[in-house]
Amino acid sequence: MPAKKWLDNQVSLAPVKDQTVAVIGYGIQGRAQASNMKDSGLNVIVGLRKGGKTWKQAEAEGHKVMEVAEAAKAANIIHILIPDMEQADTYKKEIAKHVTEGKALSFSHGAAIHWKWIVPPKNVDVIMVAPKGPGQRVRELYQEGFGTPSLVAVYQDHTGKAWDRVLAMAKAIGSTRPGVLQTTFKEEVETDWFGEQVDLCGGAHAMVMNAFETLVEAGYQPEVAYFECLHELKLIVDLIQKYGITGMYNRVSETARYGGLTRGPRVIDKEAKKKMKEALKEIQSGDFAEEWVSKYKKEGKNSFARYMKEIENHPVEKVGREMRKMMWPDAPEV
Repeated sequence: MPAKKWLDNQVSLAPVKDQTVAVIGYGIQGRAQASNMKDSGLNVIVGLRKGGKTWKQAEAEGHKVMEVAEAAKAANIIHILIPDMEQADTYKKEIAKHVTEGKALSFSHGAAIHWKWIVPPKNVDVIMVAPKGPGQRVRELYQEGFGTPSLVAVYQDHTGKAWDRVLAMAKAIGSTRPGVLQTTFKEEVETDWFGEQVDLCGGAHAMVMNAFETLVEAGYQPEVAYFECLHELKLIVDLIQKYGITGMYNRVSETARYGGLTRGPRVIDKEAKKKMKEALKEIQSGDFAEEWVSKYKKEGKNSFARYMKEIENHPVEKVGREMRKMMWPDAPEV
């Protein structure tokens, strides 16, 4: 059955026009969503830790800023946009006592609710609007008069108005312009993590590095290998995003089309798919969530250090830094 969808003319801001939305966090998504909602005419406050580095930034960008507990108390809708691993602790210490009758607890990712890191009271709505793009694009596309599509879900509808609320929020951040799709917290979490691990982040970086190594080990210049295995990937992905896989193949050379169609499935084969299924099972069973929570409790943000160092020291990154300086001399290297 096709997913239920909504477009801009099917949704009203009215259900949240007279309500206060507290955006907890002012990172990449928090900054974009708070600014979009404010520009759409909603009453937005930003909840942050006093003295944090984003407090002054949020104020300078025109937001009313309060400490987290104060913002949660003042809000009708508490929209939690801090990192996954910080949500449970912040909720318990600063938000929970202010989650009172008829309020809405809102998220842009379902992990904390799905895995019960946060267990909300029964007398509130629990909703999610999850933009399918990074915060910078959420803001840029909104300012261009368009928006980023989102997934929307209701976990708990205490007031009978949870769907009206979440759709209005989706409209306020610009997502109903391209369209929003109905999902569940479970589906959003499991598919989001799967995509990140086997395709969008993990799969892409592993494929690029292995392809680069294959060419360099065969004696080709690293700079040329960088162009063929990393730089041009964006051009292909842009075509796929805009026209689909068939549309991409119709827009590349005949040699690229034949080679890709006949060799691609040989490289990313049934064995690769079996490993994808294994990764999905680890997500569905909760094993990955348990592993990630345990790792984060022990090491915090250092959980990434070893893996990031390995990539940072890889030849494709060393060559890439030089190639990017050549193409974009003023762009920062992060």
